[in-house]
Amino acid sequence: MERTIWQGKLLQDLESVAAVTTAGDLKFGIALDQPPEDLTLANPEDAPAFMAELLNGATVRVEGGHPWLKQSRMPVSSEGALTIRVTPKKLSGTSKELVYHPKTLVLGVGCERGCSPDELIELAERVLEDSSSTGKDSPSWAAQSLAGIFSLNLKADEPAVHALAKHYDVPLRFFSPEELEEETPRLKNPSTTVFQEVGCHGVAEASALRAAGKSGRLLVPKIKSKRATCALAESTETPLLSKLGKPRGILSVVGTGPGSAEWRLSEACEWLQEAQDWVGYELYLELIQDLRQSQKIHSFPMGEESERVRHALDLAAEGKNVALISSGDPGIYAMAALVHELLEQENKASWNRIQVRVSPGISAFQAASARVGAPLGHDFCAVSLSDLLTDREVILQRLDAAAKGDFVVALYNPVSSKRRELLEMAKNILLPFRSPDTPVIRARNLGRPGEQVSVLKLEELTTETIDMLTLVLVGSSKTRVYYDKNNHPRVYTPRGYERKRREQEAA
Repeated sequence: MERTIWQGKLLQDLESVAAVTTAGDLKFGIALDQPPEDLTLANPEDAPAFMAELLNGATVRVEGGHPWLKQSRMPVSSEGALTIRVTPKKLSGTSKELVYHPKTLVLGVGCERGCSPDELIELAERVLEDSSSTGKDSPSWAAQSLAGIFSLNLKADEPAVHALAKHYDVPLRFFSPEELEEETPRLKNPSTTVFQEVGCHGVAEASALRAAGKSGRLLVPKIKSKRATCALAESTETPLLSKLGKPRGILSVVGTGPGSAEWRLSEACEWLQEAQDWVGYELYLELIQDLRQSQKIHSFPMGEESERVRHALDLAAEGKNVALISSGDPGIYAMAALVHELLEQENKASWNRIQVRVSPGISAFQAASARVGAPLGHDFCAVSLSDLLTDREVILQRLDAAAKGDFVVALYNPVSSKRRELLEMAKNILLPFRSPDTPVIRARNLGRPGEQVSVLKLEELTTETIDMLTLVLVGSSKTRVYYDKNNHPRVYTPRGYERKRREQEAA
């Protein structure tokens, strides 16, 4: 291979050697600095020099095995000048020796409720440093060989356990007490006390052995700190995590906005695409079909909100990543409140262990405001006119308070096929406290095909062109309307800057 004088000078100045990666790929069928996911190269900085030696004719001795290495065309010799070592031991390697750590170690952990993350992490570090099972002066175990962290499912919501998995950047899986109890004959330190408390004779050792499989072995028996336990085991091959225990279930309550893709938050899109299952009202699921990959759909009709939420919680309790879909913002007249209501009232152990998170969305009153200007520029409130879940008297009391407080009022669920009179009652409550000319925004199908947005006067508000897909936004006594150069109405509620300017001018 030829090289220019300046290239040679550069390599000399850098005290380096040149190795064209593609040359190694082509000649030996392997890129040593790009191992498969179940191997980690401990000293990637040495890979170029190592490959250069191979290209120059050196042979390599392989200690430990992996199919990726066996499939290559490297010149392997038991007397090789170079060494490739596949080991879970913590070794540094050199330019003559590449060290690969296989993902064959599994860490079983247990802890008391409220154990600090630092305590559990420190204990895990002690376990990895314990090499007594392989000799007095044997190197410690490499964290890069950890395939995962494993524990009892009762610990699925324990912050310290999750912090440990994050610390090592490895998956976290949980076993049932029944699964761990099957490992009792293999335990070094079975405990009757633990059995009485959680239903299995060990957590740390049993979790490690369960993950390592029947042919696996316990490397470091249970080590205890004040509030935690850890044990280390080795599998004969990389554990197949999809068949080991369950991850902590996730319920993502996602707001998709009014309807259009442009109004979805990036977090909501990310959570939807991460989810395995989508649960929601039929129409809301249709509005996000462009994001669907392989997610399983669980569709519910309107009126089955509690059934919808319970189903989503049950799926998450199985260890699944579930998205519960709401239009708009899930925390505004939507599913998020019902999720937390059921969690509190039913207090199911399986539900309590899942991770519940909420992604906000653009609500209809925000979208309607944006379409016409800034009617929400000052104090505002929202009132639902649906009396299915709220007594009519309470709705009327809230409307009266909003009218007297001179709020801009967003009216959700203004009418239904059977309920028409509450919108007229709302209008009559508001009129004594603001002008008949008060701007009203009537917004239907926001962000969806057939969107309709219009501005009218409060005295003109009727139920004739309004349905359940319509939001009504009634201005305060300060709300203004003007027309732009294209004769489009623009509505805003001033914040009070004009008054501030007058006061400054008078001072």
